Amino acid sequence: MKKRTRFLLLGMCSLLAGLCFAQDSFQHCTAAFLDKDIVVDEYSPKGTCVLPATAIGELTVQTVELSATASKPTGAIPFKLAIRDGKTHTLTLFSNADYTGIAIQSVLAKCRKGDRLVLLTLNKQYALPHNEILIQ
Repeated sequence: MKKRTRFLLLGMCSLLAGLCFAQDSFQHCTAAFLDKDIVVDEYSPKGTCVLPATAIGELTVQTVELSATASKPTGAIPFKLAIRDGKTHTLTLFSNADYTGIAIQSVLAKCRKGDRLVLLTLNKQYALPHNEILIQ
């Protein structure tokens, strides 16, 4: 009987711990920035991310402070980068490295028009709804 009680107690503790971890998901809004400019045209479900193949600057993913008039970056977070081929839709990891910033020119050198950059956060506490950037 004591074994059953212990297993039941252990199961309940595990369940409670799992619920606590789930509450940490997607607490912070983030967005892609090229230097200090947000990449998405509108931070809403309708927003799109587009960059010209000639873009220059540093690509970062940052937590963002949103207001009706501006989107202010508040701190860079680590991310990974992949490239989705425009023709085959094959997703290829750009590098195994974790980035907090990368020169966009070095990434665009491996892209063609119609490809997409895919940004991946490394922690579930960061929501990145606009994680694909179309290259024109």
